[in-house]
Amino acid sequence: MIDFFTSNFYWIDFTIALLIFVIVVLLYKFKKIDKYFWYLYWLGVLIGLTWELPMSIANEIGIYPPAHFIIPLPTHFSVIVITHCLWDGGLFLFGAWLVLKICRKPQFEKFRFQELMVMLIWGQLSELSVELISTFSNAWEFIEYWWNPVLFVFNGNDITLLPQLIWFIAPIVFYIIAIKTKKKIADKN
Repeated sequence: MIDFFTSNFYWIDFTIALLIFVIVVLLYKFKKIDKYFWYLYWLGVLIGLTWELPMSIANEIGIYPPAHFIIPLPTHFSVIVITHCLWDGGLFLFGAWLVLKICRKPQFEKFRFQELMVMLIWGQLSELSVELISTFSNAWEFIEYWWNPVLFVFNGNDITLLPQLIWFIAPIVFYIIAIKTKKKIADKN
């Protein structure tokens, strides 16, 4: 089972990303999520694009690539950019759902430290999980530089600071825009 997972890691990764997208589309189509959460999904996708694209380009042509693929990608790097942005949208949306489940109502109406903390903790846990799974599967690892120090080694591969920093800043940006988006949607109604 583990051999199947590691040998097909990228195809499983791409498939899950597409499933996330299909599930979100179906949830919206069948009115299980409202327009606000539909927008939050796409906000997450766009925020993910802010690092997925530049880091992938830097991996391809940069002098200091931030990561390297232990097992080479089976497709053009644009596929990983698109699918990981779909993943990012799903991760942000799940973080917003956690805010709904954990924090008192009304959520995303104004800044609340508790809501932000849920987003930050989820961001850190989900990012760390992604890095542990990718290194366990020998898919990719981030490269150590002075600006991206190693936090620890897992499965013989480096787990570095940069992805954790991204997923510290990104939920803050997402949360602030989510509050502003909710106000704009409320103003239109």
